[in-house]
Amino acid sequence: MAEKTNSSDKGAIVSTVSGGAAGTVAGVCGVLAGAAEGTAGAAAMTSGLAAVGSVIGGGMFAGICVVGAIPVAGAVLGYGGYRFIKKLATPKGKTS
Repeated sequence: MAEKTNSSDKGAIVSTVSGGAAGTVAGVCGVLAGAAEGTAGAAAMTSGLAAVGSVIGGGMFAGICVVGAIPVAGAVLGYGGYRFIKKLATPKGKTS
């Protein structure tokens, strides 16, 4: 039997997915911005990941870790923002 989701759950889902999507876009843009000029395909991705990884003192693998962590951080921030706004909007004495 399918479980119904209430509007509170829908808001949390939308906030989390939106944050994750924004983080994904930011990660891809970071890789593309770090790509060496004039490169194409795998060479652009490799140089972009190496450039992103060099920010934390690593290479391409460190860049993969950074780019992979960005959507997770975006999702956490999106959900945290949702919970914060919900807490502000909830009248004192009422919990849900």
